[in-house]
Amino acid sequence: MISTVGLLIMSGMLLAAEPVSIGSRLELMIDDYLIEHMSGGATLRLHPPTPQEIVLVHDAPWEGNSCNYYSVFQDGDLYRMYYRGSGQTLKGEAADHEMTTCYAESRDGIHWTKPSLGLFEFNGSKDNNILWMGGSSHDFTPVKDTNPNCPPETKYKCVGAGDGGLLAFQSPDGIHWSPMNDGQPVITKGAFDSQNMAFWDETRKEYRVYFRDFRDGLRDIRTATSQDFIHWTDGQWLAYPGAPAEQLYTNQIIPYYRAPHIFLGFPTRYVDRGWTPSVEALPELEHRRMRAALSPREGSAVTDGLFMTSRDAAIFHRWDEVFIRPGLRTKDNWTYGDNYQNWGIVETKSAIDDGITELSVYATESYWTGRSCQLRRFTLRMDGFASLHAPRSGGEIITKPILFDGKDLVLNFSTSAAGSIKIEIQNPDGAPIDGFRLEDATDLFGDHLEHIVPWKDHRDLSALAGKPICLRIVFNDADLYALRFK
Repeated sequence: MISTVGLLIMSGMLLAAEPVSIGSRLELMIDDYLIEHMSGGATLRLHPPTPQEIVLVHDAPWEGNSCNYYSVFQDGDLYRMYYRGSGQTLKGEAADHEMTTCYAESRDGIHWTKPSLGLFEFNGSKDNNILWMGGSSHDFTPVKDTNPNCPPETKYKCVGAGDGGLLAFQSPDGIHWSPMNDGQPVITKGAFDSQNMAFWDETRKEYRVYFRDFRDGLRDIRTATSQDFIHWTDGQWLAYPGAPAEQLYTNQIIPYYRAPHIFLGFPTRYVDRGWTPSVEALPELEHRRMRAALSPREGSAVTDGLFMTSRDAAIFHRWDEVFIRPGLRTKDNWTYGDNYQNWGIVETKSAIDDGITELSVYATESYWTGRSCQLRRFTLRMDGFASLHAPRSGGEIITKPILFDGKDLVLNFSTSAAGSIKIEIQNPDGAPIDGFRLEDATDLFGDHLEHIVPWKDHRDLSALAGKPICLRIVFNDADLYALRFK
């Protein structure tokens, strides 16, 4: 007779063996979600983005040297950018002007202009790109609402910190804005003293917000949900299993548009070790001393960019490695306020080969070190945030049992000239499937965003669709970024 404990153990084994249904959706190799076993030199590897050109210099009188909190998204043929306009005096005792929310646009995500909107007066003129003025300009962060049932007059939405909590705003065109909820806060419990984000989660059919609060004295992130953008659940803390307790300034969490069941986050990490010899060795020492005289942390603290991912919007795998380092620089990138990443990911053309589309993100630099600050573009290969990697000595991965739809297996991968990838399809018990054994596999090499995997006598996987299978991946000097069936 099987004991109750034995039944529970067997039940757990059965649940653990339940196949992961991925259908034909894109799966990024950003965590161990599909991985049952790794051996040899196989590992998960983070791929930091490549710095490119400066796309904006904030030298207008209504902008300044402490602009920040960018929201960037593609809206049809137009790329839209929203950001805070603000400036500190070089002595730091007061702001240069009231904070503004500014707007820029582009046709390619690379070359940006600041259109004259004629909406708000600054120093006696409306010839400026100011989109909003007032208390919520600190973090007024618009997004386009992708809820298919969204009324036209609220097609663009925004949250921003204001008196009493987090306020909500709406717009029919992304330019002209008005308060929602009669101007009253929609969330009141939280600190909100950073960029707060809210958007439609198409996977779970709800609005989701991420906002700043303090947990045990550390800057951290809460999340809440809503059906109408007005009434929100109580905020819950995000969880980062296995990650150290760190100060997270922004969150920049977004559903990845190519795989919206996966949430990506690009939080800013705040680090203050106090005034040390290493701080004195950083760039722009005299300015750092001036800042420290006004506020010690303004002189000693530094910031950089992290990367994290989630499959349930609340529990995040936060990578230990940094995503955007300040880098080897003589100026502009080692002060508190630099390396804040934007919210949003857009597609842009590669400078190397205009037939290739890549991903662009943006980050701040030269924060409060002169009269202006600037924004730099960074690029990644499509889906290339992280990969399953094997060195030249080789590695092997076996996936969990999966269910798929389609007839082809498609890979986003890169190898060296000498590297390779071979794939075997197995039954969940580990037995190779005839025709898809390792000896039937083609030696894959090259660099492809979408490559259909062939076997010697087979490519069509239709007979296996809807049945649990495992993939055995044997590779060397190679990176696998993503896979899907189609």
